Amino acid sequence: MSKEIVEAIKALEQEKGISADKLMDALADALLSAYKKTPGAAKYARVDLDHETGDFRVFELILPAELEEKLLAEAAEAQEEEEREIDPETGELKELEEPELDPEMIAPYEDQIETRDVTPDDFGRIAAQTAKQVILQRIREAERMMMFEEYQDRVGELITGIIQQSDKRYTLVQLRERVEALLPKSEQVYNERYDHGMRVKAVITDVSDSTKGPAIVVSRRSSELIKKLFELEVPEIADKLVEIVGVAREPGYRSKIAVVSHADGVDPVGACVGPRGSRVRMVVSELRGEKIDIIPHNDEPARFVAKALSPARVREVIVDDEERQATVIVPDDQLSLAIGRDGQNARLAARLTGWRVDIKSETEFSQEEEVEYEGEEASDGHCLAVLTNGRRCPNAAIGDSSYCGLPAHQALGRFETNQLAVLAPLEEAEVAILADSAADAGQVGEIVAKAEAEFEEEEEGEEAPAEEEPAADEEPAGDAEAVPEEAEQA
Repeated sequence: MSKEIVEAIKALEQEKGISADKLMDALADALLSAYKKTPGAAKYARVDLDHETGDFRVFELILPAELEEKLLAEAAEAQEEEEREIDPETGELKELEEPELDPEMIAPYEDQIETRDVTPDDFGRIAAQTAKQVILQRIREAERMMMFEEYQDRVGELITGIIQQSDKRYTLVQLRERVEALLPKSEQVYNERYDHGMRVKAVITDVSDSTKGPAIVVSRRSSELIKKLFELEVPEIADKLVEIVGVAREPGYRSKIAVVSHADGVDPVGACVGPRGSRVRMVVSELRGEKIDIIPHNDEPARFVAKALSPARVREVIVDDEERQATVIVPDDQLSLAIGRDGQNARLAARLTGWRVDIKSETEFSQEEEVEYEGEEASDGHCLAVLTNGRRCPNAAIGDSSYCGLPAHQALGRFETNQLAVLAPLEEAEVAILADSAADAGQVGEIVAKAEAEFEEEEEGEEAPAEEEPAADEEPAGDAEAVPEEAEQA
């Protein structure tokens, strides 16, 4: 029998991955439990089990009367300090049971305790069944603890599972054999179906221990899911060359991510998009068609806010550093696109940048009262650009420049005027060239000449009607003189 026990434990160790020592300890506890249920069992006993041969002996522990009273008093005192449980049937507090001495309490006094071998000749059928049940229970507990230890450090990790069951409250996702995760309704995306047998990717959000095993909660709504999916598809992110520094998401509708490159020559947006959009397309496919805007992160708030409102084109961004508020001016035909359906685009941009975003059309902005700013000199630290409504840009100038970080304002450094109206006839790409200090001088000269020529024509067109105004004023004067002549003839 001893040989069979050792072989069975070794087989369980290989099959379940549980150490033989744990199983041997579980067997010793099971044998002690079975012994205590036999008629005439000793009050205090212990089981010595040889882990190599499997031989075991049961010893009765004979405690001196004084030692027993002392240990029982300590056990009773510890029992009183614990909160008494309420009986669910009667609703009253349960009566305290007689204190028992654990082997751990007795162990320090082994030198004062006499022992006697009381190993029964045969435990019998009940004893064997009890031992079997306790061993199985210990095996399940050991498996549960191993599983909990494995998954508790995997919070935030991307997992792939198979849908096993789905109802109105939650969905069960099988991660592997005998390991299931819970996908609650609150972590599901409204327009996704979870059919039996379907593979799904999700992020582990919580792992807690329970009597039935580790409770693993996964999510399809978490912003971390987008980060992990891009890390899976984009090698540059996995290698830490490109980093996703921010995610704003409305699950099932649209997401915006801010990316930054930590390596020279690596375009963060291009790396995430991939050849012909292959990489971002895989992420969108996994998210069941959710749209994703990839935004280059910028430390200059005005530039970052302008990019975050993509795909809308932005004319101006006025930032208030104290209130962390950005006023964005867009062309009239871009206003609805910048705000988005039910304000979604503006809302996501605000979450991504951490700034309050106020969007206005050029017409609305030009009709506002002109605000005067103190210190119009170049040395006051503010951007010198004059906006389309005649107001001066309140943003702080960056570096040695007299303008803020917006490309359109930087481009004004190529002109003698500070009015943004000079850039009106130029395309966005041409403005970007002017803002680039390393751009080709010949190309810059052509663009500047084109912009100044059209700007001068517009100014002359506005002055021409002003010269004709006196002629218009003369006609009423002639009529006024004619009235007295008629009056004289009359």
